[in-house]
Amino acid sequence: MSVVALTTRPARSGRPDRAVPPRPRTAPTVTITLDLGSGPLTPGLARLAELLDELAASGEAVVGPDEHRAARTVLGLRRPATAPPPAAGGLRILTGTRRVRLGDTEITLTRIEYDLLLFLAERPRRVFTRLQLLANVWGYEHAVARTVDVHVRRLRAKFGPDTPLVTTVYGVGYRLADDAAITVDRDA
Repeated sequence: MSVVALTTRPARSGRPDRAVPPRPRTAPTVTITLDLGSGPLTPGLARLAELLDELAASGEAVVGPDEHRAARTVLGLRRPATAPPPAAGGLRILTGTRRVRLGDTEITLTRIEYDLLLFLAERPRRVFTRLQLLANVWGYEHAVARTVDVHVRRLRAKFGPDTPLVTTVYGVGYRLADDAAITVDRDA
């Protein structure tokens, strides 16, 4: 059984100079319980699960990371499209061992750098805001949004200027570079 709780984002104060923090509003919450062990899913229930997965991936909803992973595993939801296979010497993300190789060289990444790179590589050509990345990679939205900038800068520094990885979409956020030659290898 899986429980998915969707909540709206907390309201932000329009006046940053305000001395008194705004009174917190109670956000409406929708809790959806799916019985995943009762046999094959009907087409309608499978579509509902896909829509919930899309909401979680887009950052428009808050879904507990453990419940999200468990639901994806049981439902066998399709994986997001990966980037095209790289040319020789391209970047490979080995999910089984959580390693990243650039050609024959292994690049050492922190947990967050690895998760950020994998998240973007699994969703090419999609732009994500800093808050969406915080929610989906870090698992929460309560950090400073500029934290994402720091990790993107570190990723770029580790791979150097000759390896395009992450593109900045000014005024919006980040996405995987169009010419990033990345392969996500789930078997290794």
